[in-house]
Amino acid sequence: MYLFDELKLKLDGQRIKLVFPEGNDVRVLGACIELAKESHVSPVVIGDRQKLQSLADENNLSLGNLQIINQDEYEAFDEMVAALVDRRNGKMTQEQAIELLKNDNNYFGTMLVYLGIADGLISGAANSTAATIRPALQIIKMKPGLTKTSGIFIMVKGDERLFFADCAININPTAEDLAENAKISSVTAKQFGVEPVVGLLSFSTKGSAKSVETEKVTEALRIAQERYPELKIDGELQFDAAYVESVGQTKAKGSEVAGHVNTFIFPTLDAGNIGYKIAQRLGGYEAIGPVLQGLNSPVNDLSRGCNQQDVYNLALITAAQVLDSE
Repeated sequence: MYLFDELKLKLDGQRIKLVFPEGNDVRVLGACIELAKESHVSPVVIGDRQKLQSLADENNLSLGNLQIINQDEYEAFDEMVAALVDRRNGKMTQEQAIELLKNDNNYFGTMLVYLGIADGLISGAANSTAATIRPALQIIKMKPGLTKTSGIFIMVKGDERLFFADCAININPTAEDLAENAKISSVTAKQFGVEPVVGLLSFSTKGSAKSVETEKVTEALRIAQERYPELKIDGELQFDAAYVESVGQTKAKGSEVAGHVNTFIFPTLDAGNIGYKIAQRLGGYEAIGPVLQGLNSPVNDLSRGCNQQDVYNLALITAAQVLDSE
């Protein structure tokens, strides 16, 4: 079954509440209006109702019963300020908190999630990745035992689902980062119906080349096997050895993982970002994401080149993350 049809069945009637800080972007507003008509996601849009009404009118859209929150009129604003100051634990004054919550919709939206008013957040259509992630890291923070978020893409082609990480956040991860990324990416794969088989990628397979870069990947394997013995994982593997069974059995004889990998951990952001775009543009895979991993509550980042359907799809992904974390 196609991923999003499956997610709709899973989410039917759940009405997961997601906040959208960029309601003044017509792509976001259109997706939220569509979502509000259905039973999967209950969107909360941040903005001025009058301005959003004008935007809707200009684009032949109807706001209907869409929930809109204007921070300038938010009744519990003072309580939110106090909660933000407390959460930042001496790193932010009351004045700074007021300024951020009044003028930065991402901070305001993130606080709605932190305070339990919404279950997750989607931003990035008009803001940078950093502007989306920074409030989440400061306020929502990482799940216990995890140190860094990472961005995973779900690569879909027909019934096939592959997972590529990290393609969005960490430029040059350490061996420990790669091991942790392997663990949290395996959790994501399970959330979306795939039993994870994890491959740590490199330009070398099982010592066919030696360098600082390959040694980092072999060390990541050692750490992952020690910390997460339940993982089905191997490395270092070249992509063809990870993905193609005949190549895997030739280059990594005896490996139960080589040739069967569905969750690919790239050694650097360069490799991951380039890799998913090649698969998308030349291989015909649909690239869904990046989906951020490891946060206490789901926060996901749109591409600034997204369209309305991308916003809608990422909302379903985010809602599924919420449901699976409950």
